[in-house]
Amino acid sequence: MALRSLDNALPVAIERPKKQAKVVAVSQNQKQPDCVVNDENKAPLLTGDAPVDYIPSKNLEAIADPDIKIQGLVGGLESKDWLEVCRSLNDTRRFALFHSALLLPILDKVLLVIVKSMKNPRSALCKTSVMASADIFKAFGDELFESPNSDAFDNVLLQLLLKASQDKKFVCEEANKALNAMVESMTPLPLLHKLHTYVKHSNMRIRAKAAISISHSVSKMELDGMKEFGLLSFVQIAVNLLNDRLPEAREAARSIVVSVYEALTKNEEEKQETWQNFCQSNLPAIHAQAIVKIVSS
Repeated sequence: MALRSLDNALPVAIERPKKQAKVVAVSQNQKQPDCVVNDENKAPLLTGDAPVDYIPSKNLEAIADPDIKIQGLVGGLESKDWLEVCRSLNDTRRFALFHSALLLPILDKVLLVIVKSMKNPRSALCKTSVMASADIFKAFGDELFESPNSDAFDNVLLQLLLKASQDKKFVCEEANKALNAMVESMTPLPLLHKLHTYVKHSNMRIRAKAAISISHSVSKMELDGMKEFGLLSFVQIAVNLLNDRLPEAREAARSIVVSVYEALTKNEEEKQETWQNFCQSNLPAIHAQAIVKIVSS
């Protein structure tokens, strides 16, 4: 029997070489980013030898040579180097707490720079500026209502309400602390005149933050102070917030009502009757019923 020609045999399968994984070489000299943030709700991790210090107010110390240091403060705050701005903001905090007389003449300029830093997308710079605003509130209080600081303070207040309303927890918590420091450091009446416009803001989160600050301010007031602002004005603010979308705004509205009720009926024997008469005399029936129900429940 003749042998089968090898030419008709099945071809031998040739094994293809496996692809090698590509390795990208990273030069050791390649520049690393200044700030690495994997989660916007966490503090940024800074590389290199220049971390940002978030120093609690109680740990700040006085400046050794404040008369000399104050001369370069505004220049440092306006630097193009963000780390230098952060260092200058911490110096601003020290001036506010320990050398406020030196800071006062340039306070309006400092506040404008703080607003600019709050708008910066870099979280570390934003947080440091928010901390600086809190220390300025503690140091100067009602002086921020006076010219030329008043307009600058308005801008700071708006930015704090915005920062306290955002999703970036790292900055949001600090902004809430600053708003609390503001309420604790300032006379309620002039502060309420600044805050009350924001409870009608189109942004529901800003409305809620403004409402919370108003409720804290109202809780500090006596009846005479409330009457100066307007008892009915407080109740109307509460009426507008009772059906707000955010529960924080609604809770703040109830807190405002309770504060007004307690002040108005403090020396009254028939507290509920006094309150009911006030509400029914000044509000439409449906609103009066809702307000009366808050303190009777």
